[in-house]
Amino acid sequence: MDPSNDAFALPAPSSNRLDAPCRREPIIIQGGMGVAVSGWELASAVAKAGQLGVVSGTALDTVLARRLQLGDPGGHMRRALDAFPYPAMARRIIDRYFVDGGLPPGATLAATRSLSVNPSREELELVVAANFVEVYLAQENHDGLVGINYLEKIQTPTLPSLFGAMLAGVDYVLMGAGIPRLIPGILDRLQDGLEVELPLNIIGATEDDPFVMRFNPMELCGGEIPWLNRPKFLAIVASAPLATMLKRKSNGRVDGFVIEGPSAGGHNAPPRGKMTLDDRGEPIYGRRDDVDLEAIAALGLPFWLAGSYGSAEGVRRAIEAGATGVQVGTAFAFCRESGLRPELRDHVLSECREGRLEVRTDPLASPTGFPFKVLQLAGTMSDDAVCAERCRVCDLGYLQQGYRKEDGTIGWRCPGEPVKSYVAKGGDIEDTVGRKCVCNCLLANVGMQQTRRNGYEEKELLTCGTDVATLGQFLRSPEQTSYSAVDVIDHLLTGISAHCPTPAG
Repeated sequence: MDPSNDAFALPAPSSNRLDAPCRREPIIIQGGMGVAVSGWELASAVAKAGQLGVVSGTALDTVLARRLQLGDPGGHMRRALDAFPYPAMARRIIDRYFVDGGLPPGATLAATRSLSVNPSREELELVVAANFVEVYLAQENHDGLVGINYLEKIQTPTLPSLFGAMLAGVDYVLMGAGIPRLIPGILDRLQDGLEVELPLNIIGATEDDPFVMRFNPMELCGGEIPWLNRPKFLAIVASAPLATMLKRKSNGRVDGFVIEGPSAGGHNAPPRGKMTLDDRGEPIYGRRDDVDLEAIAALGLPFWLAGSYGSAEGVRRAIEAGATGVQVGTAFAFCRESGLRPELRDHVLSECREGRLEVRTDPLASPTGFPFKVLQLAGTMSDDAVCAERCRVCDLGYLQQGYRKEDGTIGWRCPGEPVKSYVAKGGDIEDTVGRKCVCNCLLANVGMQQTRRNGYEEKELLTCGTDVATLGQFLRSPEQTSYSAVDVIDHLLTGISAHCPTPAG
């Protein structure tokens, strides 16, 4: 590609971003939740309050494409794309997806899928730009800290996603749902504009199979790349042995850990040993699953505790245990700046006040095979009757698993796809039982649901931690029906204000 064809625009790096590695660590990390639940508005509000605001990096290519198709209310996507250092790429994306005034209600949205092993230039441009856009907007008009959260399980978009976030100057990268041992070294190489690669976890692969994702930023960008900051890397783990291994055997610097317990929302690590279920069909966690915090502290790196630490007492307990602070998800998921549909958020808070909320750790719902926290809510995919109305389809593919086909190439399958299709690809029919299309559900949670050509509209599936019943603590009065991200932060820091970073300007 001829760089002049893209009118490369080198942005001036912000001085406060250059100093980010030397800045004080935050006490509170706002969790990177779902698809666009932890969007740029939430991360910005948290960062402005002096803590670490985190955007979810999951499915951002689809998020950007759908926001543009829905008319880009407020013009935020186009404003961020105007700041993208490769104007021709930005213009191609706007021309392809933007619909002035938005598609009419019930219209079918343009198809986007998770990256293939050999992605097209068009696909790469969308992933890079989407990650840039989300981080850019989260950082706009303040000098607070912003991070982005990825799932190690979703591998094919990882390399261009990291590059896009780094183009915007992201301060932290967080990654869980796997063993992200190679990410630190990838960040090092991307900082220097070098080609990177990531081996893929492919079922049935042999040592001789070349199943690797590669990404060359210079090739995509015509040989012109701006100065890039190497963000800090925090691994999300559920055990001291995994944290120890990552510190010792990662191919670059690990800057800290988020220690996530089984009461946290979203995907949970499975219990150690053979999984057994209680009479409610939930995984049983025992003493073997308790994290050795002394061993974590002995690693000498900052760490944050997650999973039922979303209270002032939880923050105090974490700090007394030697932690730098806490990661909190559920409390922020239902604040006003969250990306959740307002009617969903309001309904959950109403049910909370009435004491009617129930969370179940579902061992089957997620196609990943990881236990998944599901809020039991009528009218959503937590309801078996609602599930029965949906015809299985896998048209996004973010949670598909790669497998080696007989001809030595990679095939992709998902336990949430049509059963016959999954079995025809060599999958075990038992793996399909109870599976839900988490990808489509999570987009529905934030108002970006797909409408099928037969008129069916994808339904929501809410995930949250077991402490969702305590959300009332953030309401400042009995008459208050909602709360802000700042309300959450102020409450969590009660009694430890002397330790708090100064709010960002």
